[in-house]
Amino acid sequence: MLEAKTAEPEQIGTPQWTASEVERYLRTGEYDGFFVGWPGSNLADIATRASQRLRSALVTETMRRSKGFESVSRLPNDLHAWNSEKLKPMVDGLFDPRERAIVIRLLLDNVVFVTRSNLEKILMTERWLSTAWDVANIFLESVKAPALSGQPCNIVGLSQETRCYVSMDYFDETDPFADFVVHEAAHVFHNSRRVACGLAVSARTDYVLDIDYRMRETFAYACEAWSRISSAAHCCGEREALILQHADRGLPSDDRVNHDESLDVLLSAARAHNGWQRIAKRCEPGQRASKSFKPLATDKANFSDVGSA
Repeated sequence: MLEAKTAEPEQIGTPQWTASEVERYLRTGEYDGFFVGWPGSNLADIATRASQRLRSALVTETMRRSKGFESVSRLPNDLHAWNSEKLKPMVDGLFDPRERAIVIRLLLDNVVFVTRSNLEKILMTERWLSTAWDVANIFLESVKAPALSGQPCNIVGLSQETRCYVSMDYFDETDPFADFVVHEAAHVFHNSRRVACGLAVSARTDYVLDIDYRMRETFAYACEAWSRISSAAHCCGEREALILQHADRGLPSDDRVNHDESLDVLLSAARAHNGWQRIAKRCEPGQRASKSFKPLATDKANFSDVGSA
């Protein structure tokens, strides 16, 4: 009786193996960062050629999957002015007047909406291949096309170093306390070095803002919610009432954020003269974590006009 022969594994470096590595990347976003087995004359050449192959395949597959799916741009006619207006309250609240123009320019250069028109450029130039894969999925989900992994990514925004990518689904958000543009822009502050973006040297930190690593997501979520709350409420009591509504609606399911601590940060901002600076102060290194959220507001006023995206 003849024994059944199993298929021989593909040998590293063969065209079949390379094709399977491309397929693995497209399906999972995973790849060998050392590019072992890829063709090339030296390490730099190998990395360049392998990266180009993966990126080109990503562009081709993303465009193939999105073909026939509607991708109508919902961007404002003047995106620069819209972004400036959106981010101005946060920048004015956090920074000295002499720094505000530089910080606004930093944000405008690094907050990118992912559309069909700029997708290929993003995928071919984004520094990290894993981030490029995530961006491709953000686009596919925004046009309701099948994701690369076959599973929904549920990502509306992501930040990588100083660059923030935002899905067109941003404009469909119905949560009155959500604002992914503000959220992702807030991450730019702890990822960008002051000198690199043109700000004066600070004795306290090399970065635009000194945000404790443990508190980075708390800071971003607090800025996101505060941008909506502060624009709709005009006194401490109104702000506290909105914070209670925010808690009742359900906070983000992000295990990097302690909900009690996050709400306490917002409550502290509601009682401060400058809520933005209070949020930043509470998220600096060395600040003690709050153990409980104790709102003072007794009436959960109904504010239906928290603001629009």
